[in-house]
Amino acid sequence: MTTTHRFLILVTSLLSIISCKQQTTSEDQIKNSPTQIQLNTTKGNIVVELYNQTPKHRDNFIKLAKDSTLNGVLFHRVIKDFMIQSGDIKSKAAKPQDTLGEGELPYRVSAEFHPDLFHKKGVLAAARDGNLERASSSTQFYIVQGKIQNDSLLQLNEDRINGWLREHKFKNSFKHKDLVNALQQAEIVGDQTLYKKLNDSIIKLAKEFEDFERYTIPKEHRKVYKTIGGTPHLDQNYTVFGEVVSGLNIVDSIANAATNNLDRPLTDIRIKSVKILEQ
Repeated sequence: MTTTHRFLILVTSLLSIISCKQQTTSEDQIKNSPTQIQLNTTKGNIVVELYNQTPKHRDNFIKLAKDSTLNGVLFHRVIKDFMIQSGDIKSKAAKPQDTLGEGELPYRVSAEFHPDLFHKKGVLAAARDGNLERASSSTQFYIVQGKIQNDSLLQLNEDRINGWLREHKFKNSFKHKDLVNALQQAEIVGDQTLYKKLNDSIIKLAKEFEDFERYTIPKEHRKVYKTIGGTPHLDQNYTVFGEVVSGLNIVDSIANAATNNLDRPLTDIRIKSVKILEQ
């Protein structure tokens, strides 16, 4: 074999390796690129991008889109300067007088709190009930409208965050297990009087509880809250798993809708269809 032939073989091998690496890199980029989902509403289209930092919520929302679970649901809870909520599967055929907010699939999604993800304007987050694990609803979600914050408001919100964190840690401490179990049982049997009494006791006792790590709103988050706005009091208590990349004006339009005393729009606003966008 001549030197020229050896050189040509070497060059061909190197080009083949480079080509394979480039193909692998391209495939990885496609695989890791954020998924975008379009919500086709009666007010217009909203495109949300799902965060890869919250894979359980990402995958669940993709599944809901593929299964057409959210097609036809209403925005059943709308509060100006706060958020718009949807995903109640019982809302698809709801009558104007119906009370909504309880419809969902029979499972929860484990909480995924991430230090870099917070409730700035336009984020997509999971609704939930008061379960001890702070796990998310299978189908219900909200998009933040929020409002511009200042330093004094941020301090109030930080105090509120820590109040919820304190109560969460209190309820999950072994020392208070019996009290919390009694509260849950009262809720199950529908004893509202006992439930209120026990819950008031827990709130009062929790105020003295200090065995938890206090949360401080990071400087970077504060800057965003003071410029584009949001709802900071929900941070580290509700899972944020995406954000609006197109259609914030539609979010504002929905948030500004006239509502009844239960925050349901007087004129139905519906998600007609949900579509996963091609990368």
